[in-house]
Amino acid sequence: MRLSRRHPRYASLKVRGRLADAARSGLVVPEGLIAAGRGEAFDYLLGERTTPSARRAERAAAEWLLAARRPVVSVNGNVAALAAGSVARLARAVPGLAVEVNLFHRTPARARLVAAALRQAGVPTVLGVQPTARIPGLPSDRARVDRDGIAVADVCVVPLEDGDRTEALRALGKRVISIDLNPLSRTSRAADLPIVDDLVRALDGIAREVRRLRRRRARPRLRPFDAARTLSAAGREVARTLRRAAARPGPP
Repeated sequence: MRLSRRHPRYASLKVRGRLADAARSGLVVPEGLIAAGRGEAFDYLLGERTTPSARRAERAAAEWLLAARRPVVSVNGNVAALAAGSVARLARAVPGLAVEVNLFHRTPARARLVAAALRQAGVPTVLGVQPTARIPGLPSDRARVDRDGIAVADVCVVPLEDGDRTEALRALGKRVISIDLNPLSRTSRAADLPIVDDLVRALDGIAREVRRLRRRRARPRLRPFDAARTLSAAGREVARTLRRAAARPGPP
């Protein structure tokens, strides 16, 4: 389908088209389409922009990744379909950042498709295609991880994550940075550092902050982060959007 750049929802329609193509190829499962639609709805409510609180969270995430001994970013089908290039840019910016495939609806073919999308985007090494370890206490395939990646990581970036795995990672003593447009999700509420922002905006924002810190030769630290403050700020943004919409006069 050809889209006019003048269409008011051009960017959104491009994303939907990319996801639809990825679903036809098997990279994205139907459940992933539902998840993406839910995220887009929350983005409407956040004004489809990176809010000040999300920007603060992205700055903190950049510092955590640079301070980490073994940082890792987890990639599922939706992340590979929508943001493989952003993952590659983040991996180039952060020395030693591991990139690992992790899927809820896992098949060997899907794992290979995710890895291929990442390699095509410029990620040279992709872990997790053939998992070699497990997260204890998780019944789903999300428990299957790489012994050189998530299994030994101290800081994990988990975009579009499941709440139960976020909780399990924290129980293992890992610091979890989530990226989720829903401030009410279990993932956002379980993460040490929740980023309530669009996936691509968040990953690119973190990468920019990493490059800025490295230019300044800053000495990053794993500083405490006020997750509750970030989630409260996101909730206020949603409430503000709804109040503005309610105040507008309706159609005649």
